[in-house]
Amino acid sequence: MLVFPNAKLNLGLYITSQRPDGFRNLESVFVPLPWTDALEVLPAPETTLTLTGIPIPGEPATNLCLRAYELLRADFNLAPVHLHLHKVVPIGAGLGGGSADAAFALRALSDLFQLGLPPEALESYARRLGSDCAFFVRNKPVFAYEKGDVFEEISLNLSGTACKVIYPGLHISTAEAYARVQARTPRHDLRATLAQPLETWRATVSNDFEEALTPHYPVLGELKSALYAAGAAYASLSGSGSAVYGLFPGLQVPPTMQLPAGYQVWDGQL
Repeated sequence: MLVFPNAKLNLGLYITSQRPDGFRNLESVFVPLPWTDALEVLPAPETTLTLTGIPIPGEPATNLCLRAYELLRADFNLAPVHLHLHKVVPIGAGLGGGSADAAFALRALSDLFQLGLPPEALESYARRLGSDCAFFVRNKPVFAYEKGDVFEEISLNLSGTACKVIYPGLHISTAEAYARVQARTPRHDLRATLAQPLETWRATVSNDFEEALTPHYPVLGELKSALYAAGAAYASLSGSGSAVYGLFPGLQVPPTMQLPAGYQVWDGQL
């Protein structure tokens, strides 16, 4: 079975309060981004994981795809599998690539072993793997809150909007990003501002991590300015960084930009 875990973008991201469990409460809108990894899951004599593409730090035994398998195996009599992950989505970019791999592994295993798990059950398992993993079970735009794992449907139409995502080869760990950001009351109601025309978002929709991280990593601000100079109606850091994206209404493909070697770029329609 072959699946293609996709990334996500954050439209706005507000860190609103500290939680008793050590996490932070947040508000954001998650949108699927069709920049994908590839994950193959096949029956095998023993359970193994192989990796290609972008190198993934850490021991393979800690990989979220294997953890997804072990999570389901604890509740179901799963036979061994071979998992092969080809990594394309940058790591430490704020695009949710690792979370997507975990959620798609759960979905693929449920299908392969005909477990018949409904979305609610898959989301419950996904929340045990990571705060935003559950988003990728249904994989459609949502307003996310609490730890980023509780969702409300949102009416958001970005059809006909081109997008350019730029990863400057800079890995920003989630731990570092959260250590630099402070919780505060959001300046604007996110759902209300996103209901306004895209051209107004520049003044009202923001990412708290952008303000916290840009003084330490000026390239983030430089990329945002370059996207606006190229004609983006809205540009922002995604998640806790370091990918920066621009939205270009009415275009099939965003304008070409001169970027340093080593940057990864995704262009396309949302």
